[in-house]
Amino acid sequence: VLQKTPFGFDVSVWEFFWPLAVGARLAMAPPGAHREPRQLQELIQRHGVTTIHFVPSMLQAFLAHADLGACTGLRHIVCSGEALPEPPVRQVFERLGPVGLHNLYGPTEAAIDVTHWTCAPHDAGPVPIGRPIAGLHTHVLDASLAPVPAGV
Repeated sequence: VLQKTPFGFDVSVWEFFWPLAVGARLAMAPPGAHREPRQLQELIQRHGVTTIHFVPSMLQAFLAHADLGACTGLRHIVCSGEALPEPPVRQVFERLGPVGLHNLYGPTEAAIDVTHWTCAPHDAGPVPIGRPIAGLHTHVLDASLAPVPAGV
């Protein structure tokens, strides 16, 4: 896992502790690298990074400016922090091949992430926020704070 998120952001907790909890190797990016697609590409290649997190806007910059041919070791891309648009989902599968692309959602005030959706190459349209992560229950409410049916 490449730890690239500044320490003051909630995702840095995920980047630090998830790999350490499961015995994975943690590569530390230098400050500011999270904004530089070519530097991220070089770090991915140098450290053999298989899992990385992006906010969707940075994923789009990475797809536009990095040499993706140098990132063939990536196996999982995790996105959160913003709505994940459909165009970069298509680009990930077209340009990186068989990778896991995971959309996470969670209001920081409550938890870092509370729902998960695994994107598929054939998905079209808006990317859902997904289903609750194991051990959690979520409730989606309308503008009047009334529960809405699943899928709404």
